[in-house]
Amino acid sequence: MDQNQAMLALDDVEVVPCLTAPIAEAKELLAACLEGDIPAVLDRGPCCGSSGCGCAPKLELLVRPDDVPRVTRLLQDRWRGMLEREGTLEGLTGGAPDEGEPPCPACGHEGALDAGACAGCGLQFG
Repeated sequence: MDQNQAMLALDDVEVVPCLTAPIAEAKELLAACLEGDIPAVLDRGPCCGSSGCGCAPKLELLVRPDDVPRVTRLLQDRWRGMLEREGTLEGLTGGAPDEGEPPCPACGHEGALDAGACAGCGLQFG
């Protein structure tokens, strides 16, 4: 899927911000979504609200609400791939003992989700 196809797929449908990231990372995640046939677009994310605060510009990745779990799986797979490439996956492969989930891609917390969010940092997984 390319950006034009994604724009057509998302035309006149509800989209929600799935994540906020610095520009380079947001573009990389958009490309990964499009490669995985997940229609997504980028939009300028909100600033912290303090004029002249110095915070880096951010972009939001917008997807259909039904695609949020697909983006979650994509992020988890990317995180697992990074751990494998670095050789740090060994010892973390079980995630939470009962769920078999990988560690949180944001903070590395291992454990059951709390109302669909990481219990360590609050990252929402759908």
